[in-house]
Amino acid sequence: MTQDEPVMDGSTEAGDDVKVAGIVEQLRADMQLRPQEDSERLLRQRLEDAGIVLDDAEISRIARDVQNGPSAVD
Repeated sequence: MTQDEPVMDGSTEAGDDVKVAGIVEQLRADMQLRPQEDSERLLRQRLEDAGIVLDDAEISRIARDVQNGPSAVD
């Protein structure tokens, strides 16, 4: 690394965390309007659209949380 190169010390991960949190809130709101939708399928699509890669176990966990938990926008 040269002196002029920016230092990337985990800042992209923090950015992805914020993006995932926003996607989860959108998904929660959508699931309240359309509870028959497949939350895991929608979550996978939105993560892919945002260019965020999570492992299958984490995606399944988040989708379950969305189905079982209240929205912060309630």
